[in-house]
Amino acid sequence: MTAGAEDRFRWHPAARLFGPDGAEVAPLANGPPVLDDLDSPTALAAAMAQNGRAFRIGAVDQPAPPHSDLPEFETLTSGTSGTPRRIRRSQSSWTASFAVNAGLFGIGPNARVAVLGRLSHSLALYAGVEGLHLGADVHLLDRLRPDRQRRALTELGITHLYATPAQLRLLTDAPGPALPLDHVILGGSKLDPTLRAALAALAPQARVAEFYGAAETSFITLSSPDLPQDSVGRAYPGVDIVIRDGSALVPEGQVGAVWVRSRYLFQGYGDNAPGPAQRDGDWMSVGEIGTLRDGCLYLHGRAGRMVTVADQNVFPEEIEGFLVSLGLSRVAVLPRPDPLRGTVLVAVAQGDGQGDGQGTAAILRAARDRFGPLKAPRAMMWRADWPELSSGKPDLARLAAEWDV
Repeated sequence: MTAGAEDRFRWHPAARLFGPDGAEVAPLANGPPVLDDLDSPTALAAAMAQNGRAFRIGAVDQPAPPHSDLPEFETLTSGTSGTPRRIRRSQSSWTASFAVNAGLFGIGPNARVAVLGRLSHSLALYAGVEGLHLGADVHLLDRLRPDRQRRALTELGITHLYATPAQLRLLTDAPGPALPLDHVILGGSKLDPTLRAALAALAPQARVAEFYGAAETSFITLSSPDLPQDSVGRAYPGVDIVIRDGSALVPEGQVGAVWVRSRYLFQGYGDNAPGPAQRDGDWMSVGEIGTLRDGCLYLHGRAGRMVTVADQNVFPEEIEGFLVSLGLSRVAVLPRPDPLRGTVLVAVAQGDGQGDGQGTAAILRAARDRFGPLKAPRAMMWRADWPELSSGKPDLARLAAEWDV
């Protein structure tokens, strides 16, 4: 089978690529299959020069992607464990969504796209490749401090910003005027209320789009301000979502495993390594537990993080989301062994112990009122800094080790 032009990444004739220093990087004739993201503009230009050949940016100590008759590539994901997984994809699994986003957000010639993260992170790589494929100016700003990123966004007249909430938090904390952005496209996790308000002040005219997905599935849902803020939105165009208990579909409003079907799914893990993704024909699940109501998807957490407290299943992510809604900026809920109940939960938060004016006792009381005495955290611990993985997600293993939970 011969791949067509839209089955592979291509550098659009109108597209231009710029590094953090503002220098334009010309297209390359060729490049190695494994690229270091320390020089992100050169790495992206070399990746686009592969003309369908498999490549990967990052994990230079790992084997190169194997040859395939169809255009492929690899991305990396670390989740919250810190152990990178190589994600093997067809290039058409991304080009299919490029066409969708061109229609949704007007990405193409005359658009100026900024990327804040390193290209070894799948969201940043996606944004860079998409922009060049669709004919936009792409500005890679990963080597700049947040205050200089903010200044560059203004001086360059950026129209589209791709970022994670962790990157956006640093940007909103940096000094500078409001940004004249048209679109802010977010992935990685949901905006909390505090960050949502800060973003509105940072880019008051921007349309904000929040995506939910995984490295294995790519886009699953798309959210907007008019949808319930405790949901992750409705199915992204071209995605089917069902909720299952084992192999059986569950009625609307009931909890089960989230399964998706789309053109955007990955092909497998590098070297056929094990991972959380499960396949059932055309359908895939990455172990996320959720509910569908009125077409919107509500997440409870990953099956891998679920804990049992006094014979009740508890999803720490659900409690973390509630605590963030109280005004905490960063929080993790972790299990601790308990001789009576088997497991109890504790919360670790960033702050000085007051939680934006709310005392620890008040926060714990609010959690008990919401979740009941068994599921609510029994204690809170505070720290001034916050350990994160390179992906911007909390380093749960380090937090658990530091607090002996």
